[in-house]
Amino acid sequence: MLVTLFRLLSIFPLPVLHFIGALLGRIVYLLSGSYRRRLQENLARAGFSEHLGDAIREAGKNVLELPFIWCAKPERVLATATMENWELLQQALDAKKGVILLTPHLGCFEIVAQMIAARTRLTVLYRPPRKAALKPLIEGARARDNLLLAAANLSGVRIMAKALKKGEAIGLLPDQVPQEGEGVWANFFGKKAYTMTLSAKLHGMNGAPIILTYAERLPHGKGYVVRFVKFDEELTDDVTQQAEAINRSMEKLIARSPGQYFWSYNRYKKPEGVDGPEASTAREQA
Repeated sequence: MLVTLFRLLSIFPLPVLHFIGALLGRIVYLLSGSYRRRLQENLARAGFSEHLGDAIREAGKNVLELPFIWCAKPERVLATATMENWELLQQALDAKKGVILLTPHLGCFEIVAQMIAARTRLTVLYRPPRKAALKPLIEGARARDNLLLAAANLSGVRIMAKALKKGEAIGLLPDQVPQEGEGVWANFFGKKAYTMTLSAKLHGMNGAPIILTYAERLPHGKGYVVRFVKFDEELTDDVTQQAEAINRSMEKLIARSPGQYFWSYNRYKKPEGVDGPEASTAREQA
């Protein structure tokens, strides 16, 4: 049923989907108190309250563009986007050490992988959906020629490591809340957030360069610009410092287009089985 609905929606032009999505964003914001509070709190904490209106509309666009990005013909999808500073990624690929691409929940992060895979082989880490009904939609829609999926488990990590050893590109969502044992508590816009350590660990294997990337939505459904940005933070051997450094890089990236970050995402939740940040800090001090 859901697959059929997505395929039906994918027929519509992107401007139409973005227009409906903006309306949907407003409706959800008005009807859901918990959604409204989280959106407002996260924007205020980051100092971007003036972008509330944009964030409401962009969140709706994020939902309604998925049928197009996932189910429309690849040539239609790719025609909506351009790339800026591709040479940064190409130079890293030419070094044959592999490349670690970090893409936060900013703009249309789903189209980033497709645009890169149109030029080079890419393996992306993803978390399989809990609901079985969503699995064929998400996995079938994301997997394309030259675009491989690696589940967020030990087997998937091995796949990512092998891709790096071959000199290929891999992609991760660094602001996705990891599971127990896969992260540390690190500052993110002034509050402790459970942050994955995998990207820094993969970097430490062979020094594969890290590059930041996101796809900014253009107004009125005119498409996207995929941007590549140099990672300019220093990484030490301390896992908490590494997580803090990567979070700082995400903050700077988000500041480029704050209205398009997915502020309603529960970034500060405590995963099941994980001690809170206070307990973690007390252990480190002891």
